[in-house]
Amino acid sequence: MAVMPVSAQESLPEVNTQDPYKMVEQVGNHTFARIKAAKDDIAKNPEILREIMEQELLPYIDYQYSAFKVLGKHFDMKKTSKETLIEYIRVFRQYLVTTYAAALSYYDDQEVIFSPPKDFEGDKNVTVRALIRDGERPDIDVAFKVRKSGKADDWKAYDMVAEGISMLQNEIKQYEPVMRTEGIDKVIEIMRDRIAKPIQLQSLDGKSKQQGSEE
Repeated sequence: MAVMPVSAQESLPEVNTQDPYKMVEQVGNHTFARIKAAKDDIAKNPEILREIMEQELLPYIDYQYSAFKVLGKHFDMKKTSKETLIEYIRVFRQYLVTTYAAALSYYDDQEVIFSPPKDFEGDKNVTVRALIRDGERPDIDVAFKVRKSGKADDWKAYDMVAEGISMLQNEIKQYEPVMRTEGIDKVIEIMRDRIAKPIQLQSLDGKSKQQGSEE
């Protein structure tokens, strides 16, 4: 893995996990700042994005919650061995890093504007919205779904929605039928294959930004 030009902890304030709006904005700003600072290195080696996601995003994502949501209603924990569950969570964690790295690979130097905070007292689930502005192109609506996680009432994200398309729901649609027909071992196999594929840099219009990627 390449060494990042910017340390994950360099001069960054502590993230406020007790406030979902501040948490999302702080984590988002840290992540986008890392991507911007490493722009030239990422152009040469897109795999750096995985490291950024691992360091900046993953500590604030409830990946275990998302992991079991992805398996859907046909998953029976009682019929699954402890070893298989541990392996699935381990693989899903890396799969999520890969998924977010791919999802944010288009980010270059766009302006990200987070919506003002709202009163969340008594809420257990909150949606934090943001706009990504890129010059003359249309704004992109992004929403981060967060939930209270753990006894300390920390907030963690579990889904990202871009232009009305939920990343979590997309994963459920993909893997729930596999879980139903072929089981969790097949789900793990498919996720491993996805993790093994290199990160492809994408532009906002969905086209590859990497040289030599076009056929």
